[in-house]
Amino acid sequence: MQTIVRRSPHPAVQPVLHRSRAEEVYEQLKRDVAEFKLVPGDRFTENELSERLGVSRTPVRQALFRMQQEGYVEVLFRSGWRVLPFDFEQFEQLYDLRMVLETTAAQRLCADGARVKPELLEQLITIWLVPTGERSTDMLQVSRWDEEFHCKLVAAAGNAEMARVHREVTERIRVIRRLDFTKQARIEATYDEHAKILKAIQRKRGEQAAMLLRAHIETSQAEVRKITLHQVHLARQGGVRR
Repeated sequence: MQTIVRRSPHPAVQPVLHRSRAEEVYEQLKRDVAEFKLVPGDRFTENELSERLGVSRTPVRQALFRMQQEGYVEVLFRSGWRVLPFDFEQFEQLYDLRMVLETTAAQRLCADGARVKPELLEQLITIWLVPTGERSTDMLQVSRWDEEFHCKLVAAAGNAEMARVHREVTERIRVIRRLDFTKQARIEATYDEHAKILKAIQRKRGEQAAMLLRAHIETSQAEVRKITLHQVHLARQGGVRR
């Protein structure tokens, strides 16, 4: 019997990919940790999460095992799960790796004969090289744009393996990195610093671009750590609980 495959009348339209329940639970729990709804030291059971999220225990367990592998939670013998303290030593190492990847990418973008993807740089210029009055003040939006800025900068350098590793690092530090945008002054600084980096790349000044990127990442790293410790303190006092 021949199988008839019906083709979409709109071949350019891609089918919507539905995430699994475990993926949805995983993303929600990551948000809970990032927003300090789950504070380092908190204990909970799979049943409690199942009831709160309205799902069965299976996707909850799958999500928790994934988070355990990434170092966010640990399983306790016969007493549920616990949110682990932030591993700042590991974050420091990931930031170091991120710095190596991004500064290398910046230098490649300025090198003669480099296989650059100019369309990605143009997308970044459209967002970041704008008049002060046109800058976004939406913290969540700027946080997403910032992550996109750094990922596209590495991707534009044309090395697919570098871009892949950088995205993995980005995913692992996202939970604390977004805290860099809880203050308006940091948003303004991010616009200014990104603009300087892009202008250096436009002028093919690789060393300057790498230096600016290094300073930008170091400042963000220090600010994130300071804010995170402060937020954890507030969360333990009940200050940021919802």
